[in-house]
Amino acid sequence: MEEDKYFNTQQLYGFLPSENKEVGKLATLALDMRWSWNHATDKLWRQLDPELWDQTQNPWLVLQTVSRNRVEQLLKDPLFKEKLDALLEKREKATNSSAWFQEKYPQSGLTHLAYFSMEFMLNEALPIYVGGLGNVAGDQLKSASDLGVPVTGIGLFYQQGYFRQEIDHDGNQKAIHAFNDPGQVPIIPLRKPDGEWLRITVQLGGFSLWLRTWEVQAGRVKLFLLDSNDPANLPVHRGITNELYGGGPELRIKQEIILGIGGWKLLAEMDLKPEVCHLNEGHSGFVVLARAAEIMKEKRCSFEEALFISRPGNLFTTHTAVPAGFDHFHPHLMENMLGQYARDVLGIGLERLMALGRQNPGNSEEYFNMAFLALRGCGAVNGVSQLHGIVSRELFSCLFPRWPLNEIPIGHVTNGVHMPTWDNEFSDKIWTNACGKDRWRGDLADMEPAMCQLSDEALWDLRSICRENLVHFIRSRFERQSRLGGRRNHLNLKIEDIFDPHVLTLGFARRFVSYKRPNLLLWDKKRLMHLLNHKSFPLQLVLAGKAGPGDETGKALIKEWIQFIEENSLHQKVVFLSDYDMGITEQLVSGVDVWMNTPKRPWEACGTSGMKVLVNGGLNLSTLDGWWAEAFSPEVGWAIGNAADTKDNGLSEEREAELLYDMLEYQVIPEFYERKPDGLPLRWLERIRKSMSRLAPVFSANRTVREYTDNYYLPAAQQYLERSAGITGKGREIFEIQQQIRQHWDKISFGDIQTETKGEFHVFRVSLVLEEIHPEWVSVEIFAENGNGGMPEKIKMERVENMDDHRHQVYTGKVPANRPLSHFTIRVIPFFKELALPLESSYILWQR
Repeated sequence: MEEDKYFNTQQLYGFLPSENKEVGKLATLALDMRWSWNHATDKLWRQLDPELWDQTQNPWLVLQTVSRNRVEQLLKDPLFKEKLDALLEKREKATNSSAWFQEKYPQSGLTHLAYFSMEFMLNEALPIYVGGLGNVAGDQLKSASDLGVPVTGIGLFYQQGYFRQEIDHDGNQKAIHAFNDPGQVPIIPLRKPDGEWLRITVQLGGFSLWLRTWEVQAGRVKLFLLDSNDPANLPVHRGITNELYGGGPELRIKQEIILGIGGWKLLAEMDLKPEVCHLNEGHSGFVVLARAAEIMKEKRCSFEEALFISRPGNLFTTHTAVPAGFDHFHPHLMENMLGQYARDVLGIGLERLMALGRQNPGNSEEYFNMAFLALRGCGAVNGVSQLHGIVSRELFSCLFPRWPLNEIPIGHVTNGVHMPTWDNEFSDKIWTNACGKDRWRGDLADMEPAMCQLSDEALWDLRSICRENLVHFIRSRFERQSRLGGRRNHLNLKIEDIFDPHVLTLGFARRFVSYKRPNLLLWDKKRLMHLLNHKSFPLQLVLAGKAGPGDETGKALIKEWIQFIEENSLHQKVVFLSDYDMGITEQLVSGVDVWMNTPKRPWEACGTSGMKVLVNGGLNLSTLDGWWAEAFSPEVGWAIGNAADTKDNGLSEEREAELLYDMLEYQVIPEFYERKPDGLPLRWLERIRKSMSRLAPVFSANRTVREYTDNYYLPAAQQYLERSAGITGKGREIFEIQQQIRQHWDKISFGDIQTETKGEFHVFRVSLVLEEIHPEWVSVEIFAENGNGGMPEKIKMERVENMDDHRHQVYTGKVPANRPLSHFTIRVIPFFKELALPLESSYILWQR
């Protein structure tokens, strides 16, 4: 392998302990975050500094911290060098070999996709994430790497990231803001070919803001990060990218301008021209403006034309289940931050820009909604679970007045998690033996039958060792946080009495917010105490999670749990682990027997935490919300309530708590302790076998990324390329027709409507006054709602030929007479094969 494949130690940010060229090989491994989901290099880093590796799991930090003598000593060791070269060879093969995407789509028009997100969760060594949104972004990047999908991530580098959590002796959450030293996290400056550090500028109001750029390698894919902490900036601007989701609306809009407009400028500076931009939540919405601005320059066209050209190449994924979850900005703030940009760069006034983010474009008092901008600037929109797709259609129905709810143009791709990240070394062996080492890099077709062959003994051995390892981890963390929190009474406890490796272990860890109802289990504390203290069938519970820095309600929920544990001296069987992060998550999802989730339906858009236990043989107990609403069946886990309970306003919180206690007491706990003479819980193991084999493949990020690729990325790339290339011909004609429809749609009217029933059919004859609208631009349909809530019945009517005046047209059609005539009505909608309807043209006219 040639030396230029490895980092030159003199070109790297920071200082390495040795100028030995072989250190460049170590740096190459340390700076490729593939190590975060492929643990083949772990033993190598542990050889350098075992204590530091165990504490940080950050090979780049280890490499920079260890002494020169230690590095050079190991590099002289033939076994160490052999291991290093073998790892580099495997990395080279994994990076450059043909993968799923190249094999399935060798002639694809998709050459590059840009994935924009406010947060990415790749590993705790790079703490630029909060939770679910970052989890989805990070796991999808990793799966894109595994599958060979040509993705580049665009995000922000936060100097402090999200706050670190400490719980004081009274149970109060304290926020600690640590510093992300860019020299000690696995990133390097993004440099131009001549070695100059790539810096770009964006306009914030009347100021030019310099942005530094960074590069993260994650297997085959790269993640580019921007930050404002450039010495050339004013002090007030240098701190814009300090905190993730910190500050108020003014700071948020600045961060989102950097992400969207700055991110697109970064791609342009690198001469990267993605066919598709994936907007992971509305935070990224400003990229549609920046992309249109570049097309305006290239095509010398108006903003409207540029937006028309770019729209098919933009995909918007919404994760929000309530209107308050969208970012809203005051008109004055928009004027201050983007008024000049709208006028000088986009060539439009502020009101035209504001219209893109308003429900009612003419309402000058309405705030600017980032999700509305993203939807209006994209050619496709999706929610993140089947149920969330339904919720999202309701949320955005205000933008499609008079359209039936099930025709609102929002689909869904259910999230999945990157299973190689969340499995442990023991479950990895089981999966490897059953399905092979490259199991998560293909189409997963053969995984279920292979996993169904696993023996009871193998599954129980897996669960026993995972639970035991979790108990050791809990004891270690409990001892450490007890000292930090000043709880002297904890120090009197025997550490070996904290948790029991043979007891059923329940886990609950996520953001502590009201809708997730983390305290549902505390509804009846006496009954919970009964479950915890049962002599024959004991239960133990591990919890973790953070409340937002300004969320006093969430902090109170944490405090209630801490006080419950303290007041009842439950430390041996209930532990709240502070400073919840990815590292704690990995331990919990590896070891718990049952993962509990109790959101208030339908507020949980997806909820990926429960997916992570699947690969390790953990089971789920949850309300029927998010992903669990489509994953649940009685053989694979437990559901609080049933589908009938979710109608109308659902069950009361008290009733749901009772169902939770009943399920634990009469189903979950007894089944775990129901053993055969050989000590195996056969019913429990059969449930694990079905959960692992059926659910893990389906709810993996492998499936998610393949679904995005097949159903969204590839069609988007093709449509964008066609529209971009055809703007001077057919494309311009479509754009002009779209403009004509916008100007003249309200002049369409119904004339005479005749209906009669002939035998087995209802027959319709309708005359229309189209005025300036050409007949080929519309579709006239006979429409009837589906009484079962499914897709409506739609029959296209045929135009009577040889009409002299195209302004007046007659249409005829018939439908089966198996429904009353009164069930049917006539509607007129735009008709273009080349447009995403009703996303790009939402006009509709109904028979009165």
